[in-house]
Amino acid sequence: MTDTNEPAQSQSAVPPPYEAAPAAPEPVPAMAGGALAAPYAAAAGPVGKIRSTGTCILLTVVTLGVYSWYWYYKVHDEMKRHSGEGIGGGIALLLAILVGIVMPFITSNEVGKLYERDGKKPPVTAATGLWYLLLGWLFLIGAIVWFVKTNGALNDYWRSKGARED
Repeated sequence: MTDTNEPAQSQSAVPPPYEAAPAAPEPVPAMAGGALAAPYAAAAGPVGKIRSTGTCILLTVVTLGVYSWYWYYKVHDEMKRHSGEGIGGGIALLLAILVGIVMPFITSNEVGKLYERDGKKPPVTAATGLWYLLLGWLFLIGAIVWFVKTNGALNDYWRSKGARED
């Protein structure tokens, strides 16, 4: 409105065009072998220990499951020291004792993330824990399948980083 109470004339019936939309983000480049490039730097901490799958299963049976708590503590501690990420040994032990059913999912997920940091396809993921959950109670078949897959993937990762078998 103007001082004379007449409506002001609009200067343009159509507002000016909006700014151009930003360009789409660059796609993640593929690496040799079809693996995706790592979205963050590869881990540079100390390499973990290779553990015999058969020996670990035997120790778990002989100790009535107590060795599994030790295993969770050690592997999560090693993964945290190596990558700087993850729950670490203390939290893993606490979770294993209080809500042990979550550990197959968390452990497989963290092992898979080690591979992802290297730009490789993870051989295990959190979904690998379903072996433990769905078939774990049937003569421990699912638990054994889960452990063979997860411990095997972790051992292969450590070997790729230069770890030697004892």
